[in-house]
Amino acid sequence: MKQHKPNRHMDEREKLRKFRELDDAFAEALRELEKPNSRLDIPTGPPVRSLAAQEADDEQARQRLFEERLKTLMSEYAQPRDSVALLLRTMQSLGHIA
Repeated sequence: MKQHKPNRHMDEREKLRKFRELDDAFAEALRELEKPNSRLDIPTGPPVRSLAAQEADDEQARQRLFEERLKTLMSEYAQPRDSVALLLRTMQSLGHIA
């Protein structure tokens, strides 16, 4: 015995109705864009930062983190600033740090 499924037919009608509503809304939006003096209230997000600005911020963050870690280590091992500066210059001259 074959049974009819009336819900399936209604679901297809509902999908078609929603598609038509979406299509109408899209067409209306396109017409608004084509108007020469239209001022649409288009929501925008925060300004986009350039890659160079992001890299500069990242570099500054890394520098601050390094300085904080260095100060912590200097305090932990009771090393004076001059001694650590000499060590860093020596390491840099040997090519161990950039």
